[in-house]
Amino acid sequence: MITLKQIHYALTIEKELHFKKAADACYVSPSTLSNAISEMEAQLGIQIFERTSKKVIVTSLGKEILKKARAIKMEIGDINQLSEDQKNPLSMPITLGIIPTVGPYFIPLVLPSLKKKFPNLKLKIIEAQSSVLVSKVNNGEIDMAILAMPYKLDGLLSFKFWEENFYYISYKGKQEIDKDKIRAKEIDQSDLMLLNDDHCLKNHVLAACKIDSDKQYSIEASSLTTLTQLVAGNMGSTLVPHMAIKQLVNSNSSISKALLDEPGPHRELVIIIRPSYSGLKNVKLLKDVFFSSLLANTKSF
Repeated sequence: MITLKQIHYALTIEKELHFKKAADACYVSPSTLSNAISEMEAQLGIQIFERTSKKVIVTSLGKEILKKARAIKMEIGDINQLSEDQKNPLSMPITLGIIPTVGPYFIPLVLPSLKKKFPNLKLKIIEAQSSVLVSKVNNGEIDMAILAMPYKLDGLLSFKFWEENFYYISYKGKQEIDKDKIRAKEIDQSDLMLLNDDHCLKNHVLAACKIDSDKQYSIEASSLTTLTQLVAGNMGSTLVPHMAIKQLVNSNSSISKALLDEPGPHRELVIIIRPSYSGLKNVKLLKDVFFSSLLANTKSF
């Protein structure tokens, strides 16, 4: 009979495509892992992996077996989650994905309240781009993720907990920003710097400002921190979400900010889960904590 341990080993090999790395990830010896997979293949009468001295290949039939194995592992996890949650809410470990344009600003505002209200919660946070997180939630690699909308969710469920607008930031003294609000048409697009295409925030900014996405920009950065430092160096201007204002802007005397005076909210933050995920009660609890913490901590920004 196939065991859950064998399923776990096989799915780890599929991820790593390397027996030694998979064994390290599973905290077992390579021989233990290899013997378990060989026994699994013998029981099934099917070769799941092709092994060579240089690489590991998942066979076509192996891919189908691992697809079903992944579903089994998720269902077992959901059963354990459901059982534990009936005893103590948010007592089971949770793996939460979060995008880079949210994580550094969101976590410091929310984590203290979360730890105070649910001291037994074991939270593992993974930062990655939206496309990666959607895939990981769908595959059961993580329990849930925080994304900025709009974004294509591939059948996942979303639960909104926050909405916010953008601020236009520029080197202090620039004429167009000597006021509290600014319209998109007043922004010098030739001076505008944006994140690269990997970040959904770029599309959200373009949509809020009604800017042609085919337009070429002089600088495209990989983080809001980099863009802000470039603004402070009088290299151009950019837009940042409200949540990031305190960390990125308020402490920098070289930067001025103005609310983007365009219909909003300019982006919404949601928790995404699989439709089959059994921890819906946890999602609702987290959603409430996220909202109350952000509301209390962003009023003064």
